[in-house]
Amino acid sequence: MAAVLAQCHHIFGLRTGVANSICFLDEHTVLFPSGNNCVRYNIDLKCQRFIPGLEKSLGMYALAISPNKRYLAVSERGERPIITIYDLQHEPCRKRKVLMAGDLTIGEFVSMSFSSDCKYFIAQSSGPDWVLFYWMWERAKVMATVKTTTITNPIYQVSFNPYDNAQICATGYGVLKVFRFTEGILKQTASQKLDTQNILSHAWVSEERIIAGTERGRVLVVESGDLRWDMCVAPRGTEGPAENMSRGIRSANKKQTEIQMDLPRITVITAYSKGFACTAGPGTVLLYERTEEKEGYRKTKEITIPQDPCRSDPGRAEQQQLMSLALSPTEETLVTSTDYNQLYSITLSTAETSQGEFEHLAHSFHSGCITGLSVCIRKSIVATCSCDQSVRIWSYESNTLELYKEFQEEAYSIALHPSGLYVLVGFSSKLCLMNLLIDDIRTFKEFTVRGCRECSFSNGGHFFAAVNGNIIHIYSTTSFENLLNLKGHNGKVRSTTWSVDDSRLVSCGMDGAVYEWNTLTGKREAESVLKSCSYTGVSLSPDSKTIFAVGTDFTLKEIQDSQILREVSAEDVTYTSIVMSRSGRSLFTGTSIGTVRAIRYPLALQRDWIEYQAHSSAVTKMVITFDDQYLLTVSEDGSLIIWKLIDKEGRGLKRDKEICYAEEILITKSELEEKNQIVLDLRTRVEELKMENEYKLRLKDMNYNEMIKELTEKFGHQKESLKTNIQILKTEKESVETKHHEIMTALLNEHSQEVRNLESANSQKLLLEYGKYQELQDKSQRMQVNYELQLQTNEDVKTVALQNLTLHYERKMQEKQLLLDQCQDESRTQQREFEELKKQMEEDGDREIQDMRLRHERLLAEERETNLKMKGDTGIMKKKFSSIQKEIDERNREIERMKGEQNKLKTVIKSLEKDILTLKKEIQERDETIQDKERRMYDLKKNNQELEKFKFVLDYKIKELRKQIEPRENDIQEMQGQIQEMEKELDTFHKETIKQELLNSKLCIKLSASEKQVHKELQRVWHGQASIKRFKTDLHNCVAFIQEPLRLKLAVKDLHDRYIHKSDVVEIEGVDTAIQKEYGRQQEHLERSRASMKKKLALSNMGHTTANVKIMQDNVTLITEINSLRQELKLTRSQVYNYEAQLGQNKRGQKQQASEAKATLRDTARTI
Repeated sequence: MAAVLAQCHHIFGLRTGVANSICFLDEHTVLFPSGNNCVRYNIDLKCQRFIPGLEKSLGMYALAISPNKRYLAVSERGERPIITIYDLQHEPCRKRKVLMAGDLTIGEFVSMSFSSDCKYFIAQSSGPDWVLFYWMWERAKVMATVKTTTITNPIYQVSFNPYDNAQICATGYGVLKVFRFTEGILKQTASQKLDTQNILSHAWVSEERIIAGTERGRVLVVESGDLRWDMCVAPRGTEGPAENMSRGIRSANKKQTEIQMDLPRITVITAYSKGFACTAGPGTVLLYERTEEKEGYRKTKEITIPQDPCRSDPGRAEQQQLMSLALSPTEETLVTSTDYNQLYSITLSTAETSQGEFEHLAHSFHSGCITGLSVCIRKSIVATCSCDQSVRIWSYESNTLELYKEFQEEAYSIALHPSGLYVLVGFSSKLCLMNLLIDDIRTFKEFTVRGCRECSFSNGGHFFAAVNGNIIHIYSTTSFENLLNLKGHNGKVRSTTWSVDDSRLVSCGMDGAVYEWNTLTGKREAESVLKSCSYTGVSLSPDSKTIFAVGTDFTLKEIQDSQILREVSAEDVTYTSIVMSRSGRSLFTGTSIGTVRAIRYPLALQRDWIEYQAHSSAVTKMVITFDDQYLLTVSEDGSLIIWKLIDKEGRGLKRDKEICYAEEILITKSELEEKNQIVLDLRTRVEELKMENEYKLRLKDMNYNEMIKELTEKFGHQKESLKTNIQILKTEKESVETKHHEIMTALLNEHSQEVRNLESANSQKLLLEYGKYQELQDKSQRMQVNYELQLQTNEDVKTVALQNLTLHYERKMQEKQLLLDQCQDESRTQQREFEELKKQMEEDGDREIQDMRLRHERLLAEERETNLKMKGDTGIMKKKFSSIQKEIDERNREIERMKGEQNKLKTVIKSLEKDILTLKKEIQERDETIQDKERRMYDLKKNNQELEKFKFVLDYKIKELRKQIEPRENDIQEMQGQIQEMEKELDTFHKETIKQELLNSKLCIKLSASEKQVHKELQRVWHGQASIKRFKTDLHNCVAFIQEPLRLKLAVKDLHDRYIHKSDVVEIEGVDTAIQKEYGRQQEHLERSRASMKKKLALSNMGHTTANVKIMQDNVTLITEINSLRQELKLTRSQVYNYEAQLGQNKRGQKQQASEAKATLRDTARTI
């Protein structure tokens, strides 16, 4: 069987307890932890990509992203604390480096940070050592370590100075220290005595300034190692900075304790270009901006979490503690996470006022352990319930939250009805059956089942099972009656599942028992008890013959016919839940460490599964959708994961049949009536507005037409005046042109005279320069002769010196030759080693080059395609730009022309406004009369339009009815012919049955006669047996006289006379043999004929019954069709009468058409 794989598709949930849990990768992508994964969520596209955690990870503690948004560091703990750095530019994300603490034994890493140039990395370990590590992370080299604090004072955050890679800040309880990396050591350069201040967060604002937030709601500004400013973010803190500073110092010296419940905790501080943002207690974020005053910063905006109307206590949403803040690269969006597993965001540009409210980034998540999970057949929804007292309905097709409601008590279990319209929820005090309305989850039936930890609907939806301790109650969904109580478990029931036909229910419990119940009788049909194991999950195969169960004994059991066929070991991991697909192709299990395993089926005794990193806590429930396309898992960490089931090639599984999901929803009658009333009111309002707008438009058209007439007349007059001006300007232009021509001729004459003068002057200068050139050429020839003589003397000296040097260096060459021989031997050995190293390096280099070549070739191909596209786009854009530029120039000319016209029109408008004021009074008086007349006209037009529509509809329906009646008449005639033929066949069948009945009666008579003969023969046999018995007794008595011959002779004679007669002797001798033969032959013949006749009777009866049934069915269908045609005729007649009545009020001409239609309909009715 082909293997089925699971691919993570979407995650609903947030993992708390992770430092710096939100990061922006770009303007539209947010990264946050969920389960045992890091989720990259696109805010615009609403899609997710995943970075899975390490195998057997015991927890995720901190995240850090590099300033260039390329690298992500994740702190986890397996056997040892590990920091994994991922390269986010690759798809999927690639592990770049793994950093460990080396030989030091430490706890987990609680805070991390990258340097501004992304070359260095710091991480703070937890207690009791509290060691700060400084890495050059690309080489995985620890540059320095330092102990930052004592055992009693924990460190919460460490960070690099964004302006200096060698400067580090560490803050914690009573700790604010600044370190500098110099000469391979981290040296402390500054520290503040803040024994009573619990500093939860800090941020670098400038090269020397750090802003820190405390648990008691105070903001500390430290610059160059000195405390410069101290402020309380509480609303009542109105003191100046100097008073705040002195008060903080006095409290530190006296070690006074304050009540921290009344003061806001500053858990996070984030710097941005204008200042900084910080949390200020539950559900509140404050934004501060820099000022030039002494205080340095002022509060500009307060952002809060709004109330949640879906909660039982709407104010609880405002009490959430904010755990992290993140600003987008353009500082447009602010995202925060809370201790209730929620993500909120706000667009800062839209929140222009000093107050703002967060919105959910994606959806509202569960904040507690998810205890229930269920899917339905008719809709693509999934229901979950949690210890946070909420019930949520999700869509696994669109990855959205459909419905959400919070109740007064915890929900332990949930089940969706197969129709998707109802949900069953088990609370601590009751079991509720609820309606899923369009915008609410409303209870309509309660059952007295306390602490129901497991409930489920049957596949048909007509039953549901609810668990109360060790008893399983089965109720009817329609009558709500308690049909059965299944008792047998000694411990709590942990899981139940229905068979495909709902005839059986399988349950497992903490007592180590797996029972199979008959849901009709309530009896237990099969059982498997293993007291050493407490079962937690059970599943059935599609054929309902095999049971799969998991429990606390680290095994998966396959049970069949009350016997355990196979046990597959889980290798020291407890299975918590199990599910099998409806097609039987895949089997999935959830573990206590949060992983999901896809196990090959049929089961193998050895390890044969694929394990996926899913949740950070134990998996509580698992379910596969009805079409086997998605696997859904929930966990104690409050997350819901949707897995896409695929084959080995990465394609979705083939469906046996396409499923069309229902789109129906429930809505109460009162809400529907309210919405319908609102729609009607809005429609009437729209009609009124249309009327008003039409009237106003008509008035405006009339006014504008009059204005256009007046303007055209004025423009005509202006046009004539402009023509006269143009003629005057033309005459002036001709005179100017003649003057300009005379001036140009004078200027050309002057220019030609100046050119001649310049040519004569330049010819004299050229003669002087030529004489100087000949003198310089004579000097260069003399210098050349002198230099040749000097070169000859220098060559003679050089030859003598060369001879002396050659003798000297030949001696040295002999000495060096000896050294060379020794060095060559050494170099040969080194060369061999070097060649081996070179080969290894070349192989490694070739591999890397091939990888790089393939990558770059792909990139080049992509870039070439983009370049070609861009070249085409640039050519198009150039053409567009040139055309647009021309249009702009034309428009500018038109604008200038229109401005001149506008000024002229303004003067006209002023004169017209005076006339308008006088006309408005007359218009107001006439408006009222016009409005009344137009309303009447509009009503009459509306009625005419409706009547014309009715006329068109009537004509169309009459034509359609004629078309429909003709084929139906033909069908009726064909059916009547079929009925006649069937009646003839019935007559023939009746005749044949009569013949068969006569034959049957004759055979019955023969059978009765043969039975009488048989009865006589049996009587004869019985008489013969009785006589034989008597003869035996008498013969026994004769044997007693065997020693007395006379008495024996007399006894034998008596026997002969008593038992043998003459007629018997004659019959025995003559006729007995022939009769017996004839009797046997006739008996066999009769039995054969009887069997053949029985077979013929059965066949004829079967044929008659089937023929009768077919005839009856055909008659019924014909009668129903005739009745439906008669009903349609009645409806059309009533419609025709109604339409005639309506049309008769307005137009007499339409009566003739209606009468004609009526006549045609009557004719068709008669024919039918």
